[in-house]
Amino acid sequence: MILLEAQTPSTVTVVGLGIGTVFFGLICLIAICYLLGFIMKKLGKNAADKEPAAVNNAPAVSTPGTSASEPTVNRQELIAAVSAVIAEELGQDVEAIRIKSIKKL
Repeated sequence: MILLEAQTPSTVTVVGLGIGTVFFGLICLIAICYLLGFIMKKLGKNAADKEPAAVNNAPAVSTPGTSASEPTVNRQELIAAVSAVIAEELGQDVEAIRIKSIKKL
């Protein structure tokens, strides 16, 4: 029985095949992402076409001191959120923080 001796590939061949495989895989992933993005855009447009647009005929109500384009913010929730963040950053209890005023920049 005759055994054939296998040749070992050169280092350059192994490195070249490895880098080629990685880049081929990355190119395939990019192509798949573009394809899925295209499909999702088409499905999104079809879903938007099927749903009727809600028409809001109510007049815009604005509070004094704010414009109609600004979103309304619950001031107590804003102060609670700001004080919680400051307390977390300072490592203190929330009850130890007193916010005297908040001004819009």
